[in-house]
Amino acid sequence: MHTYPSYVAPSGRAIAEFVRDHPFAVVTTSTAGAPVATHTPIVFPPGVAPGETLVGTRMWGHIGRANEHWKLFAEQPQVLLVFASSHAYVSPSAYEFTPAVPTLDYATVHLTGRVTVLEEPAENLAVVERTVAQLEGARAQPWDPTESTHVFEKILAGVVSFTIDIETESAMFKLSQDMPTDVHARVQRDLREGDHRHPDVADLMGTVGVTCPEGTRG
Repeated sequence: MHTYPSYVAPSGRAIAEFVRDHPFAVVTTSTAGAPVATHTPIVFPPGVAPGETLVGTRMWGHIGRANEHWKLFAEQPQVLLVFASSHAYVSPSAYEFTPAVPTLDYATVHLTGRVTVLEEPAENLAVVERTVAQLEGARAQPWDPTESTHVFEKILAGVVSFTIDIETESAMFKLSQDMPTDVHARVQRDLREGDHRHPDVADLMGTVGVTCPEGTRG
């Protein structure tokens, strides 16, 4: 992924935390023809927490067995994972200066790594249960899956789980940080309260702040 010096992630930990908080990824495999891509949750195994880098981290994922993408993993084990926020249109009406042009604010992380299919039913179940646990963990009152374990076990034949050992990471956090503080604040407010709301991007804007000196425009 091409990245711009003006739009770097605030830290390696911010990249890792973004992946944790945006676990629905695009898994992409290169082929002799067009690349093959699948949208699916990618999560941290139990006991693994975001650190200063994701390089060297093992992550877990699963897809439906009917999706034959998994059959490519053995012959093409190198995969690209793409994690992204929503894409927020930024209107020049929030800038309060002219001339100006619109843009899009967003954050995205690209990871590459080596994928390995898990063959054992117990491993398969562990990945599915961990996926539920991580996604439910974002809720104020997480759902308890205990009484549904037997249902999970019944559907495992239709699921293929896998690990990805992360080898590289890159990120773009394009969040109007090259605008002055007052403009940055107006864009953030517009994304919370305006006609096209993107509160996730507005929240991320608060984590990166601004890099543009007062009284100038990037």
